[in-house]
Amino acid sequence: MKLLVLLLCLLAQKDFLTNDEADQIRLAQDPNIRLRVYLHFASQRVDLIEQALKREKPGRSGLIHDYLEEYTKIIEAIDTVADDALRRKVVIDEGIKAVIDGEKKLLASLQKIVEDKPKDVARYEFALTQAIDTTSDSLEQAQEDIARRAAQVADRDKRERAEREALLKGQEGEGKAVKGTEPEKAEKRAADAASPEAEQKTTGRKPPTLRRKGETAPSKPQP
Repeated sequence: MKLLVLLLCLLAQKDFLTNDEADQIRLAQDPNIRLRVYLHFASQRVDLIEQALKREKPGRSGLIHDYLEEYTKIIEAIDTVADDALRRKVVIDEGIKAVIDGEKKLLASLQKIVEDKPKDVARYEFALTQAIDTTSDSLEQAQEDIARRAAQVADRDKRERAEREALLKGQEGEGKAVKGTEPEKAEKRAADAASPEAEQKTTGRKPPTLRRKGETAPSKPQP
């Protein structure tokens, strides 16, 4: 399970980390170290944004937008690492303290961009707002009591597991219902198609009979 979670995280990281950064994350097996590494990457993205803001050149707004999106995903990865560690009952007090100190500075830097009102801010305003909101939420979680956060993670896992099980049961029930009724429907359709009335309706010809001309079918006896 631990290996599966690690592989899924690494696959998702390809969108917002460089190959070298992904290698560093792979090597950082201790959650406390991994939190610090992610925090370092987040700081690098903010530095790149601030450098881009100092130079007005074509394509600047697109670069800033991309850096902001990468930054937001890195902050989300920090939350994922912390929750997974709590789920496995790993002590991450050291890493959480680093996250609190680091995210406070990052949040202040992002808010300053809003206050400075760059000329091209409209082109990446949404991404900037997302980055600020994600950092605020992450910082709020990091400042929670660790035991309380661990309990919240356990409750969320339990709720999601129950929802998945209910969904699977619903799908199994639908499958059984289809299996029970479809053969009957198919059999009825085949019988209807083979009836003399259906043949006459389809071909326009009366079905063959052994009765003589003018002879009618005997009436059914009354019960």
